[in-house]
Amino acid sequence: MKHILVNDLRLEYRDFPAAEPGRPTLMLLHEGLGCVAMWRHFPEKLAAATGCRLIAWSRAGYGGSQAYPEARTPRYMHREAEEALPALIAALGIERPILIGHSDGGSIALIFAGAFPDVPRAIAVMAPHEFVEEITLAGIREARQAWESTDLPKKLGRYHHDQTQRVFFDWNDTWLSPAFRDWNIESYLANIRCPVLAIQGEDDEYATMRQIDAIAERIPGTQLLKLPACGHSPQRDQEAAVIAALVEFIG
Repeated sequence: MKHILVNDLRLEYRDFPAAEPGRPTLMLLHEGLGCVAMWRHFPEKLAAATGCRLIAWSRAGYGGSQAYPEARTPRYMHREAEEALPALIAALGIERPILIGHSDGGSIALIFAGAFPDVPRAIAVMAPHEFVEEITLAGIREARQAWESTDLPKKLGRYHHDQTQRVFFDWNDTWLSPAFRDWNIESYLANIRCPVLAIQGEDDEYATMRQIDAIAERIPGTQLLKLPACGHSPQRDQEAAVIAALVEFIG
């Protein structure tokens, strides 16, 4: 695992070199409880399948990355998209990356592409959110129950170590707070000019298909992939189908 200093915070990342010259750089943006390690073998498989350089990193406070000193706000995804991600791209010297985001990471990719429409070459989002749905809140409440009654803290602790409790409650408390009910990033969609692929499982326990349908309604040419027998993590539930779709999209 490598480390890089971004906005005075030490972030962990993995860098898979390109197997073919001239290919674009892919950047993987993880979910709300994720980190580099929680992608498992997906990054190396995707890098091998595409021949592209691929960067996966843990956002501040996740995995082995240094946390922000201040408390999280309802605009935490805006902060990542408009401040942290541009700084990371500059620090790594990347030009026109393709962003691939899952859940929170997908939302961050959409905000970034709307705020900086000339920067991304393309974006692919898996199970993103643009607005808050009741099914999302219900799933997050169930996650709180799992935290209190199962070995979820131990499982997350394998990845986030002494940051585990903050990782979970930053995510859980923010989404369930009254201040977050009106969170909405649909205004960013109209500014996106790059190609977009939006993927969602038909059995997603945190969202309805309105999330990716809303993207297609606002961004002409959006490609949609709706996967059967697939929950909130398409890259795990339908890994082969997701990699095949990304290979075609990137090509």
